[in-house]
Amino acid sequence: MRKLNRIILHCTATPEGRHVSVDTIRKWHVKDRGWKDIGYHYVIYLDGSVHEGRPIEQSGAHTSGHNKDSIGIVYVGGCDKNMKAKDTLNEAQEVAMVNLIQALRATHGEMSLHGHNEFAAKACPSFNVKTKFHWLL
Repeated sequence: MRKLNRIILHCTATPEGRHVSVDTIRKWHVKDRGWKDIGYHYVIYLDGSVHEGRPIEQSGAHTSGHNKDSIGIVYVGGCDKNMKAKDTLNEAQEVAMVNLIQALRATHGEMSLHGHNEFAAKACPSFNVKTKFHWLL
């Protein structure tokens, strides 16, 4: 198992309320970008269900230069109907995200929590992790 130090949160950058599956994201990453698999380790659907993506034993492909020691979690959403960045994380997704973060820390040890926007000039995950989840830092 690789050494894990960070959890990095992402959004799918899709319109609020539009379902996107692991298979769809995998297609975007494998067929459209030429990656070997989906870039994220976990995907949180609109209903709050958590789905596995890339095996956690493998480095992800979610944050350039920061994949070796991190886990990538993506929630479905992150844009308004006009494709502008918007915090669309609903209650079910937020509960699932917090539970997943806590479970990963219980299993793999203490890890810092970040948004993709801390490492790249992007809005993703369309909210400020340090503000929204200050109590988890």
